[in-house]
Amino acid sequence: MNNWLIDGVAGDRIAVTDRGFTYGDGLFETIAVREGQLRFLDYHLDRLLNGAEQLNISAPERNLFVAEAGELAKNSDYGTLKIILTRGTGQRGYSPPDQATSSRLLGLLPGVAPARKKYIDGIVVRHCSTSIGRSPATAGLKTLGRLEQVLARAEWKGETITEGLMSTADGYVICGTMSNLFLVRHGALVTPNLATCGINGVMRRVILERAERIGLQWRVEDVLRESLTDADELFVTNSLIGLWPVCRIADRAYPVGAVTRSLMAELTDMGISECAGL
Repeated sequence: MNNWLIDGVAGDRIAVTDRGFTYGDGLFETIAVREGQLRFLDYHLDRLLNGAEQLNISAPERNLFVAEAGELAKNSDYGTLKIILTRGTGQRGYSPPDQATSSRLLGLLPGVAPARKKYIDGIVVRHCSTSIGRSPATAGLKTLGRLEQVLARAEWKGETITEGLMSTADGYVICGTMSNLFLVRHGALVTPNLATCGINGVMRRVILERAERIGLQWRVEDVLRESLTDADELFVTNSLIGLWPVCRIADRAYPVGAVTRSLMAELTDMGISECAGL
């Protein structure tokens, strides 16, 4: 069964001249599908379409993405809907075509729920040696070029470690290979500054909105890698997992504390069932 639509037509091939393939010239979204529903679809489309505008990539109307995504997801109990938007085909060379026609790809991928233990006990995290480069022009966007994350994720094998944290060359921690990072210090929530690199995650947005709603103090700041040892709690987020507490980095253990649990309860109330019952 083909679970991909390419410019609205069932298929699994793109042109070799598509700039998404040749230069990573495009954006993507990964959306949780639960019981036929697309979780936070509006937030994902906000980021996708805002990114397209910032990169000057022409994009179809929002309603077209909504219709195609809904059609693919309607019979899925548990999966991931991926949206890819590229600048389209073009000539050789970095210069974008004067009259580019974007390409859109939507695909439904099967999924398996993460182990409950990761939500209850937390996950073990490591620091990656692969650094994340600063690029203010694309900071916050979910662009197709993910080679730094690929290299960082290749640094470990096995299931003992779940995620790796990526820092800039000058020692500021930004994110995980697939997640955003949050710290708790003295009851306040802190998340790294993404002004020059990193992805402004959908679940990051949700967490900050819920923190505001429940009166939890929060701030965005530059976070030195060594300062993580002073945090009272740590957790990571993305749109597929929701929230995972961090229980250990190297020799430093962290509790699954009250702030983390309160935010997991908030996510549960929003229908993110993975976080329920803790």
